[in-house]
Amino acid sequence: MAPKRDSGKLVAENRKARYSYEIGDTIEAGLVLTGSEVKSLRTGKATIAESYASNENGELYLINANIAEYPGAAREGHAPKRPRKLLLHAREAARFLGAIQREGMALVPLRLYFNDRGIAKIQLGLGKGKKLHDKRETEKKRDWDRQKGRLMRDKG
Repeated sequence: MAPKRDSGKLVAENRKARYSYEIGDTIEAGLVLTGSEVKSLRTGKATIAESYASNENGELYLINANIAEYPGAAREGHAPKRPRKLLLHAREAARFLGAIQREGMALVPLRLYFNDRGIAKIQLGLGKGKKLHDKRETEKKRDWDRQKGRLMRDKG
């Protein structure tokens, strides 16, 4: 099945995730946000680099994601690193929670974006941490592919 590409606005991307984790399954989830968080996301003020999804009482929460405070929301602001509930179907949540608990995998955020309808979504990947030699192997393969592309471009 080809990965679903959205035509919405990308807010934040965790580019280090694919380097540090071997990503298997991916899933799109909604987020429970306050109004000031949505406004801050629309201005592009978010980072998900150090964040992860965790099980809290049988529900998935996005932990350590930083959404900057919106300056226009004086009194009604939000805490930038508060845990945010992820919205998933019960069957999907149970499947990912089982994989996290049984196989020692992590649910890593890959991209935070607005979909076509203007709703904030997050793409999560089920990943297993890479060892140092695996990271080196990935880097070698990437360099070789880059060199191969240059050689093909120069010859043809």
